[in-house]
Amino acid sequence: MVDPVLEDRNPWGDKTSYDKWVESEEVPVIKGYYVEDLAAVGVGPWKRKGGLGAIIRMEGAEETNDCYVCEIPPGASLKPQKHVFEELIYVVKGRGATTIWNDGEKPQTFEWQEGSLFSPPLNTRHQHFNGQGNQPARYLAVTSAPTVINLFHNVDFVLNNPFQFKDRYSGESDYFLGSRNKLYTGVEHFQETNFVPDIRSARLFPYGPRGAGGYNSKFQLSDNTMVAHVSEFPVGTYKKGHRHGAGAHVVIIGGVGYSLMWLQGQPRMKIDWRVNSMFVPPENWFHQHFNTGAAPAKYLALRWGSKKFKMGKAWGTREDVKKGGDQIEYPDEDPEIRALFERELAKNGLTCKMPPRAP
Repeated sequence: MVDPVLEDRNPWGDKTSYDKWVESEEVPVIKGYYVEDLAAVGVGPWKRKGGLGAIIRMEGAEETNDCYVCEIPPGASLKPQKHVFEELIYVVKGRGATTIWNDGEKPQTFEWQEGSLFSPPLNTRHQHFNGQGNQPARYLAVTSAPTVINLFHNVDFVLNNPFQFKDRYSGESDYFLGSRNKLYTGVEHFQETNFVPDIRSARLFPYGPRGAGGYNSKFQLSDNTMVAHVSEFPVGTYKKGHRHGAGAHVVIIGGVGYSLMWLQGQPRMKIDWRVNSMFVPPENWFHQHFNTGAAPAKYLALRWGSKKFKMGKAWGTREDVKKGGDQIEYPDEDPEIRALFERELAKNGLTCKMPPRAP
């Protein structure tokens, strides 16, 4: 019998498989709770992709998902890619095209512009092209790579797997055309689609549960388990505080304002934002969004939470915390939250449009 080896540390080290893969990519890595401007994030050469990029590892993603920015030089293209992780792509600036194909099938190409939202179907080959000869194009991608790489801990399996997910994509000629769109209505509105030409002008619907007279729509893309939603709320208003799981990458696509994030019983973190700012609330942290500008505020959230392919804990984001849910109703919030909002509005010469607080 072999005697046991006793160690006071992990003999395999403390890095995850995803940590090691990120290091092997040899691109800049950004960490924290907040990115001020995705369009200005510093990027470096990315050999695997054939362009420039940076990996962004937000604390609130908690290595369930992650994101990166990639820049395509003027008139250039990236190398073809394929991978067994999901990827939601939002075009930060520029215009161009993407070609998608499965081995043995006819490729198809669609064009995109600033504000476009799409997702290459899982493990399809895809290649991105910059359609401008004088300006770089840049996109943000939120991916499930951390979960997938940590689960299989074999990068060759993840990046060079021949399996074709025909249940997600089998070369349909109208796959990226609006003719495939479906709209489901109710308390929440869901749009099942594979390509949104400009998410900033996508159709939204009144959404009462979060307050502030806001509008919202959710997007199921390419049969993913990750989804997206867009929320808009008026001048002089703010949304109810709520909490949910990790990994919701919130990208500001309109207006100016700030958000508060806090773990119950702990001090609140204030994040000022503008167009192309991004932050990720950690799991179980309450967060609340405030419009302090002269135009409606709008944000895009790239996150887990598909209604079509459910997984993980179901959060009560529309239910009162007093009834076991995860949302704080306006009468129950700390009065300092309203007071801070009114002070911030006053700095911009604006007034609060929220209903008066009960005495």
